[in-house]
Amino acid sequence: MPDLLIELFSEEIPARMQKRAGEDLQKLVTNGLVEAGLTYGSAAVFTTPRRLTLALGDMLAASPRQVEERKGPKADAPEKAIEGFLRGAGLTRDQLEERETPKGKVLFAKIEKPGRPAAEIVAEVLEQTIRNFPWPKSMRWGSGSLKWVRPLHSILCVISDEAGAEVVPLTIDGITAGNTTRGHRFLAPAEIEVAGFEDYQDKLSRAFVVLNPAARANTIWHDATNMAFAAGLEVVEDAGLLAEVAGLVEYPVVLMGRIGEDFLGLPPEVLQTSMKEHQKFFSVRNPKSGQIERFITVANRTTADEGATILAGNEKVLGARLSDAKFFWDNDLRTVTAGGGMETWVKALENVTFHNKLGTQAELIDRMATLSRELAPLVGADADEAEKAARVAKADLSSEMVYEFPELQGLMGSYYARKAGMSDAVADAAKDHYAPLGPSDDVPTAPISIAVALAEKIDKLTGFWAIDEKPTGSKDPFALRRAALGVIRILVENDVSLSLNDVLGQSAEIVGDRDAGRADTADILGFIHDRLKVYLRDQGIRHDVIDACIAMDGSDDLTLLVKRARALSDTLKTDDGENLIQGFKRANNILSQAEEADGVEYSFGADPKFAETEAEKDLFAALNKAEAKITPAMAAQDFSTAMAAMAELRGPIDAFFEAVQVNAENPTVRRNRLNLLSRIRTICSAVADLTKLDG
Repeated sequence: MPDLLIELFSEEIPARMQKRAGEDLQKLVTNGLVEAGLTYGSAAVFTTPRRLTLALGDMLAASPRQVEERKGPKADAPEKAIEGFLRGAGLTRDQLEERETPKGKVLFAKIEKPGRPAAEIVAEVLEQTIRNFPWPKSMRWGSGSLKWVRPLHSILCVISDEAGAEVVPLTIDGITAGNTTRGHRFLAPAEIEVAGFEDYQDKLSRAFVVLNPAARANTIWHDATNMAFAAGLEVVEDAGLLAEVAGLVEYPVVLMGRIGEDFLGLPPEVLQTSMKEHQKFFSVRNPKSGQIERFITVANRTTADEGATILAGNEKVLGARLSDAKFFWDNDLRTVTAGGGMETWVKALENVTFHNKLGTQAELIDRMATLSRELAPLVGADADEAEKAARVAKADLSSEMVYEFPELQGLMGSYYARKAGMSDAVADAAKDHYAPLGPSDDVPTAPISIAVALAEKIDKLTGFWAIDEKPTGSKDPFALRRAALGVIRILVENDVSLSLNDVLGQSAEIVGDRDAGRADTADILGFIHDRLKVYLRDQGIRHDVIDACIAMDGSDDLTLLVKRARALSDTLKTDDGENLIQGFKRANNILSQAEEADGVEYSFGADPKFAETEAEKDLFAALNKAEAKITPAMAAQDFSTAMAAMAELRGPIDAFFEAVQVNAENPTVRRNRLNLLSRIRTICSAVADLTKLDG
C-alpha cells in the first residue's frame, strides 16, 4: 500500500502557532481522505519554523467502488415523477428495478460509483485544506487570492510505493506541487528532490534540518544542561520557553554567555524574566547561591568562530535590556528606603481604578486590610501584622519594575517590603497573596499569607457578586472561578476550619459600605461548592458523595466538608459500605411509604421488648452500639470512625430484612418495626444525607 508525504514550505511560522497548525493539517487532510473513502494505516505530523509536514502510511491506492441503492416512486406514478427520479440517479427506465412492497410496486435504482485514484482525491483534499486553513492570523501577498500565515513558497506532495514515487497533480495560485524541498536557509539552501518520507527525513537531516520538534527540544535541553554542568551551574527549567525556542530554529546550536557584573545584584526573577521575555534566553544559576550568573541562547546555525560573534551580539543587547531593569530597580529602592516608604506607592493607587463600580485599587486595599484583620485570628495570624501585610501587598503595582514586568507583581513587593524594613512574614504575604494562580501552584502556608490571600479572593467574589458580574457558562473575565478554587485549596490544604458563611457575610458588609451593593452570600457559597465538586472529582470523589455531605449542617466549613466527603467515599469503596447504602435506602423507602400512607411520622418509640425475632434483637443491639460510637465521633469530627461504625450495621440490617416482614399484621409489632427503621435512618443520617447517593 502506498504512503503519502505532504510538506507546505513557507517563510517563518510563529512558534506559538506551529503545534496547532500541525494538528490542523493532520485533522483536515485525514478527515477529508476518509470521507472520500481513502483510509490509511498511520499518520505523523512534524513542524519546523519553515514547514508543516504530514506523513501517512499504508494508504489505499484508490477509493473502493461503491453501490448506492435509492428508493423511487411507485411503478405507476406520473411520468414526470419517474423522469425526475431518473435524472437524479443518472439512469434510464430500463435500468430500474420493480419490487413488490406493502404499498404496491415501487421503483428502485442501483447507482454504481467507481473507485477513484488516490492522487485525484489527495489533490482535492489538499487544495481545500490549504485554501481554508484555520490560521489565527493570515496574509495575502502578490496578486493571488491565497491567504497563509506567511508567504507560501512550495508544496511537496508525493505518493510512493515499491514501484516509485508519483507527484500529485495540484496547482494553487501559481504554486505547483512537486517532489522537492529545501534544507536549512543558510547551511543548505539548495533544492532537494525526495522520493518518500524516509528519504525526505534523511536528506533534511543531512541538510541541517531537525524535522521533529521534540528532537529539537531534547537536543537543546541536553546540550544546555551539559554545558551548564561543566561550569558548575544549572539551567533553570522552563518547559514553555523550551517549546518556544524549539519552534524558532531548524538546527539548534546551544551557546552559553555571561551576564555583566553590574547586573548580578538584580533579583534572580528580574534577570530571568527580562532574558526570557525579551531575548528568549534560558537562565543559568549557581546552585549554591541561587543567583543567575549566565544565560543560554540557541542559534539556528553553526559558525566558523563557534558562535563567538553571535554571543557577543547577544551579550551587548542583553546589557542594554538589563540596564533598563537596573534603572527601574535602583529607582524603586530609592523610593522604598526614603521617608514615605511603600506608603508613597499605596497613595498613588488612589488614582488607579480597580473597577468602576468597586472603586480604586486603594479602596480595594482598605477592604483587604479590614477583612485580613477579621480573618487573622481564624487562621492563627497576628491581626496587626495581617493588616499591615494587606496594606502593602499591592503597593508594588505603582513601582517602575512592575510597570515594565507586570508578571512580577507581588514578587517584587516582597523584595521591596524587606528593603523597607518590614518583617519576613509581611514580605512573604506580598508575594503569596495572589497564590494559587493555577491548579498546580503551591498555596500559601504562613498564617499571615493565608489571611491576606483569603481576603484578596473573598473580596473579589463578594465584590463582583455585589455588582452582578458573575461568571457565565462561557465567560469569566474576572477569574472568579480561579478565586473560588483558591479559597478552597488554601483552606483545605492548610487544614483551616472556619465558617465561610460568617466570613462571606463580613466581606459583603465591607463591600456594601462602599455603596457597591450587597452580595448574595448564599449564592456565593453555592458557587464555591460547585468549584469544590470539580476539585474533589479530580481526586476521585463522586459528585453524589459531595452532595450527600453538602446537605449536612456546617457545610460552609470546607475543611470539615472535605474530610466528611473523603471518609464517606472511602467507606463506599468497601463491600460493607456499598451494601449498607442499599439497606439504608430500603429502610428509608419502606418507612417513607408507610408514613405517607398512615399520615404519621415514625420517629421514636422503638422498643426491644416488642421484638419477635433474633434478627430484630440483633439490630436493636447493633444500632445501640453504632450510636454509641457515632455520636462522640461526630462531636469530635472524627468522620472516619463514624463512617466505620455506620458500615458495621450492614450485616444486622441485611439479616433483619431477610428474616423480618416489616408490615406485620399485628399493629403494635408493625409500628415498632417502623420505628426501628426510623432509628436506622436517624443514626445513618447523622453521618451524611445518604438519600443523595446514586444507585
